[in-house]
Amino acid sequence: MRILRVAAIAAGGLLLMSQLVPAQASPSYQWELTPTGSTAQFRGLSAVSKDVAWVGGTGGTVLRTVDGGKSWQNVSPAGASALQFRDVEAFDAQRAVILSIGTGEDSRIYRTADGGKSWTETFRNTDPNAFYDCLAFNSNKHGLALSDPVDGKFRIAATSDGGKSWQVQPTAGMPDALPGEFAFAASGTCLVAGPGRTAWFATGGGDRPRVFRTVDGGKRWTVADSPMASGDAAGIFSLAFRGPLFGVAVGGDFLKPTEAVKAASVTSDGGRTWKLVPADKAPKGYRSGSAFVPWAASTVVAVGPSGSDVSYDGGRSWKQFYDGSFDSVECAGHGLQAGCWASGAKGAVARLAH
Repeated sequence: MRILRVAAIAAGGLLLMSQLVPAQASPSYQWELTPTGSTAQFRGLSAVSKDVAWVGGTGGTVLRTVDGGKSWQNVSPAGASALQFRDVEAFDAQRAVILSIGTGEDSRIYRTADGGKSWTETFRNTDPNAFYDCLAFNSNKHGLALSDPVDGKFRIAATSDGGKSWQVQPTAGMPDALPGEFAFAASGTCLVAGPGRTAWFATGGGDRPRVFRTVDGGKRWTVADSPMASGDAAGIFSLAFRGPLFGVAVGGDFLKPTEAVKAASVTSDGGRTWKLVPADKAPKGYRSGSAFVPWAASTVVAVGPSGSDVSYDGGRSWKQFYDGSFDSVECAGHGLQAGCWASGAKGAVARLAH
């Protein structure tokens, strides 16, 4: 969705819930801010490792760091200052794909293979009724982009060449959208990819939020209802999955940022069913981004305008560890190269310390 419209009015094995147990001594977490020199709002974020990350935001701004945030390079595409980049999917320090959001031709996709020195526009939406929200890649080649419903169905564009070209998919395998249903372009994690050709996307705006799932790269989708909040400004804003089965959804009501209004749920069957996290165990308010940390199978981090929370039990209970504002969070890497990053308003980007 159109989160700007509301303001005006995301790899371990097959883990079951019972297998996700917290460590004996839970680590403490804190965000370490890195100076970006920018005032843009960064809702687009892609973590590659503890050293490499990309962010995208307002004013057509794209930044990249390769030294853990000690310095940031402005690698914004030329002539894009009127666009809002709400999702970034980076494969490494050189290759990345970015999505700008908006109605009609404001929804565009660009690709770089030289660290942002040059960009190629590889997709421009020409349907005035479409509005693309999120990107996700299963691999360096296969990826999907999600649009709000057109003619009563969510729309998918797919790539099989790393974002060099995109094809809008037939909607015969897509369930009908609910009246008023849309996705939230809040953090780039309304659409997430899993193992093989699995992907999920989450919605709000209707009389109930839902989670859609594909196992064939976006050709056919199934859908499940969620017990979380829904409404004009409410629903699921972010998904995070560990493997093909275990996932977390966070969200709430965008207009009630400090209230935990049915703000989190979990699944242990690949998104077929969802269990609501009780209010006393949920994040402390509306949350727009979530991510599993690479170094602990059961640990999840969620961020939003009123704070950041951590769960040590796979999303079944949460504890706030930061009261500042972030919009997006993403983790990546393995071993000593693993890292988590967060981004938000006024040029804020931080790396997670634990």
